[in-house]
Amino acid sequence: MSETRLNFKEMCARFDVTPRTLRYYEYIELLQPEKDGRARFYGPREIARMTLILRGRRFGFGLEEIRQWLLIYQQKGTRPQLEAWIEMADRQLGELTRQRAELDVTIADLQALRDSTAAELAAPES
Repeated sequence: MSETRLNFKEMCARFDVTPRTLRYYEYIELLQPEKDGRARFYGPREIARMTLILRGRRFGFGLEEIRQWLLIYQQKGTRPQLEAWIEMADRQLGELTRQRAELDVTIADLQALRDSTAAELAAPES
């Protein structure tokens, strides 16, 4: 694999995504590979963007939110993009914290129900 330019198959393998996912990211204009006939080639810019896209997805950001964030760099530069990133991260951290609290309550409820059911089964029948 070339480090500066990847073909379609190499891009899928490097990022462990399906061809359908890669095509979709192109369709919604997150990625814009060079095209040579039917062949697609991904340079350093597209590789960096894909890294950011997948990291954003891992953190729970939507594709449209990621697309808008990537546009900030194109339109306004690095500093505004980083400022937007801090705002997005703060929002997402709040949401993830809220979800974790909900999960903690759900886990405690499930554990209590499981334990009471186990105790009921262990009790002698009358």
